Amino acid sequence: MEQLIRVIARALVDHPEDVQIQVREDARGLVYELSVHPHDVGKVIGKQGRIAKALRTVVASASVKERKRVIVDIVSE
Repeated sequence: MEQLIRVIARALVDHPEDVQIQVREDARGLVYELSVHPHDVGKVIGKQGRIAKALRTVVASASVKERKRVIVDIVSE
């Protein structure tokens, strides 16, 4: 799952070397915190959050096999 998020995020940004993902588990489920270069945050979120929503939809669909709730948080530094 982490690799899927990394591949999608690197394809969207201008600074792919700055894409970082941290994984943690909390009460909501498995949380992937995606952080990118400050200039690339808008590219990952998209207009009105459309790209972020699409990313979360793809990850949620891929996580059905794991039977855990997966959440993608975009963290700005």
